[in-house]
Amino acid sequence: MTDKILLVDDEPNILQSMQRQLRRRFEIITAESGAEALAKLKEQGPFAVIVSDMRMPGMDGVQLLSRVKISFPDTVRIMLTGNADQETATEAVNVGQIFRFLNKPCSTAVLATAIALAVRQYNLITAEKELLNKTVKGSITVMAELLSLANATAFSSGYRIKPMVKHIAQELQVANPWQYEVAALMSQIGCITLPSDILHKLHAGITLSEDEQKMYENHPKVGSKLIRKIPRLEKVAAMIEHQLCSFDGCSERASLEEEVSLGADTLKAAIEYDLLRQQDQGHLETLKDMRKQPGRYNPDILNILERHKPAEVHTTIKNLSFKDIIPGMIAVEDVFAKNGTMLIPKNQEITWPVIQSLTNFEKHIGIVEPIRVLTV
Repeated sequence: MTDKILLVDDEPNILQSMQRQLRRRFEIITAESGAEALAKLKEQGPFAVIVSDMRMPGMDGVQLLSRVKISFPDTVRIMLTGNADQETATEAVNVGQIFRFLNKPCSTAVLATAIALAVRQYNLITAEKELLNKTVKGSITVMAELLSLANATAFSSGYRIKPMVKHIAQELQVANPWQYEVAALMSQIGCITLPSDILHKLHAGITLSEDEQKMYENHPKVGSKLIRKIPRLEKVAAMIEHQLCSFDGCSERASLEEEVSLGADTLKAAIEYDLLRQQDQGHLETLKDMRKQPGRYNPDILNILERHKPAEVHTTIKNLSFKDIIPGMIAVEDVFAKNGTMLIPKNQEITWPVIQSLTNFEKHIGIVEPIRVLTV
């Protein structure tokens, strides 16, 4: 698909001239005002590049490009103006963070070259996001699934909180939502160092001893050290490291980047919400208990959680033998091997790799049946 270019100028004759000169090289869309440009960005996007005149009535070029930067950050921005003074150029660069600043009149060759370079920049930005959003996130998802086979209690919570964290990130309109999803999946990776008894007590709502609590509170730092070894996951690692920090009263918060702080707040609320739900508390009861601890959670995140009651899409409980289990079902109760090993914690979705693991246990050790599951 050809990358689209949006030209914005309040003089129709100039727009028509630029469109005639550039249409053989680019797919050109035009707008005669900032408001029209924003509407077309929303309705006809994505656009690779926007080229805006500076002097326009109503909304000038700096105002327009600053709004584009916020709402359409991937679109590369070029300013075109007849006013070449230093102040205008500085304002355009600082506020709109533009890619190029061109003076009018601008030759077709200069404009076409600037747009071509801007398209290349756009492709670099989107290719990197594609890599991070799909390749890295996909790899992390596979790793989390494999780790869940080794320690179902620790890693099942990552799967459960991921939809919540994704929804919170969408509601907060964060710049890099993939980081929040990866942080959710990997949030408990440090728990691989903990004795299983600590995790079982935690999920059952049993108070930990002082030593056990110290061991548990150290797991985010362990997880962060592991994640930092993966390139481009530095902020994810920082979110994981600070997931136990309270919203108000944690001394470390002052030194954190806003993105990391918000990610840590999101993990804390989602993880502790999930723990309470695992103890058979209802949605509203859980939020009520969380609100009884002012300063512990980010109030904006609690408000989002309260509005986002998990959808009950699985409605039928069945008692099935192992041979009847299929991917997509959800365990109603913990599933154990006959030697007492927990294979699936309750509320975890049963995936294909999980079934393969169950198959091995069924052949060599045996599985406690029937298995209670939720199914559509």
